[in-house]
Amino acid sequence: MTLNHPITRRAALQGIAAWIGTARFAHSAEPSTGGRFIEKQQTGAEIWQVTTEEFDQSDIYGEVPYCSRDSRHFVYARRNPALKTNRTEFMLVELGTWKQQRLDTGISISGCAISHDGLFYYLKQADDGSRALMRADLENGQVTAVYRLPPGLLIRSLGTVTTDGRYYAGGTMTEPGWKMFDITLVDLQQGEHRILDRDPFILNPHPQFEPGEGRMLMIQHNRGGKYSPDGQLERLVGPEGATLYVLSVPEGGRTELAVGTPHTTACTGHEAWIGTTGEMLLSVSASGEFRPEQGNLLAVRAGQPPRVVARGYRFNHVGASRCGRIFSADDWQPPYKIVIGSTQAERAAVICESKTSPTRSQNTHPHPYVTPDLKWVIFNSNRAGSDHIYAARIPDELMANLLRG
Repeated sequence: MTLNHPITRRAALQGIAAWIGTARFAHSAEPSTGGRFIEKQQTGAEIWQVTTEEFDQSDIYGEVPYCSRDSRHFVYARRNPALKTNRTEFMLVELGTWKQQRLDTGISISGCAISHDGLFYYLKQADDGSRALMRADLENGQVTAVYRLPPGLLIRSLGTVTTDGRYYAGGTMTEPGWKMFDITLVDLQQGEHRILDRDPFILNPHPQFEPGEGRMLMIQHNRGGKYSPDGQLERLVGPEGATLYVLSVPEGGRTELAVGTPHTTACTGHEAWIGTTGEMLLSVSASGEFRPEQGNLLAVRAGQPPRVVARGYRFNHVGASRCGRIFSADDWQPPYKIVIGSTQAERAAVICESKTSPTRSQNTHPHPYVTPDLKWVIFNSNRAGSDHIYAARIPDELMANLLRG
């Protein structure tokens, strides 16, 4: 399904011109040291608490690593009630020294995306109420406005961007009534956007571009999900459970995947591309044929049945390294272990115990991801009583064992 609602390139460029004054460098503010060593766990992993201030804060999401290309920096989000309009601060952290400073402020984590070369995208609102898609280089902190959103177009999901930087996509709702939802595709090269797909059950789509050519867009399909007419979530997913499908870009053709009922137990709603292999990593409900000892961490590609990637844990939130060789996941039972492993061979290992106590807040869910250099795992935990960002140093020998052969 392809529905065209273009905004002219001229209008988009005029809108961006109004934002030029916001472009700046993040390093204008004094950095804070932050970070403290917590413990060395039995696995050999050294655990650092990256954040020390009391904020509503998150590592954003673990499906992709929110890191610079050189793995020197990563970015996290924190909600600052002292700010107006753009109340989310995006904090840039130097791995190892834990020095951090504010990269910029934005509306929320909705719309956030990261490219494979470390360009971070987010949404920012101006004093006149207009909103723009911003881009920040995590290596040098340079911030640029790249696209002005037309009035009424709200990105409701995390965003995603192609490796070549041409396309950006996010979940939207352009039809009133809370019954129909969209995937909006922004062509950053042409300066226009259009609706790529529309469906009543893509209320939580987690869109993700394939990291290679970027001409496939993975979508989470929450079959049976429902909102009330006034916008209250009544049911995130129905008894048939969630599944996944892929959209061709820019055409919008849909390809269903053999995951979720009737092929497997329901998808948990956590998935990621495995590098440029064309496979997608996901977890499914850990029951029946997919109970932990049988394996509920799967990989699937269009036109083929899924395969088991790892067994022995109740896998929930998942992510994949940029190279595609390593997965990250949390074991969804106390003490909520952080597990990493090979995406191609059935080898996995516990890095650490997150020791979190999950609540309804996503900030208390581990959401682990591995940095591009495969040296660190970044995750959330409320082990100290409130939600903080942590980093676990991966022992070299452990990683070498996962990568062998």
